[in-house]
Amino acid sequence: MTLKNVERWGAVSQTFHWLIVLLILTIATVGLIMVDLPKTPKYFWVYTLHKSLGITVLVLAVLRLGWRLYAGAPPALAGTPRWQERIASVTHWLLYALIFAMPLSGWLYDSSSGLRPFRWFGLFLVPKLSPPNPSLRTLSHDTHETLFWVLVCLVALHAVAALYHHLVQNDATLVRMLPRRRKRTQPEEPPQESNHVA
Repeated sequence: MTLKNVERWGAVSQTFHWLIVLLILTIATVGLIMVDLPKTPKYFWVYTLHKSLGITVLVLAVLRLGWRLYAGAPPALAGTPRWQERIASVTHWLLYALIFAMPLSGWLYDSSSGLRPFRWFGLFLVPKLSPPNPSLRTLSHDTHETLFWVLVCLVALHAVAALYHHLVQNDATLVRMLPRRRKRTQPEEPPQESNHVA
């Protein structure tokens, strides 16, 4: 059994994919909630959690891209129209770009805001990308928000396309990113007793 992406996405690629999906959903939820929180100690705890999760996604994105370059990608399913292949390829690389750009813009916003350095999940200090800079702070904040909504739209399009392939076209596009089901082995039937009388 190979971990590379041969006929379907391998276990490593699947793990990176679903872990990043879960983290992005968590970060988005935390980000939308903390906008309305009052500036209390709880707010700053939630804000630090948001930033720590964002850095985690950035690290995972680097590892995922490295694995993708090493393990490749499974070929398109037989019979897939050329235009669908191109759209899928462009969508995948746009998603990669956004998964990098989102945490980087947030990190730059935090750095240019002049806030105290934060500890990644309380473990170690995260360095600043720039000194305090009001204009850069505004630009990176606006970029971060815009990229978030672009990511939401692109993820929704990606999910709808996967469901369309699964439910309408009834092909293996979605199944190839899911763990392979183990086939049940049929229990052996006990030998039947012979009624033959010697």
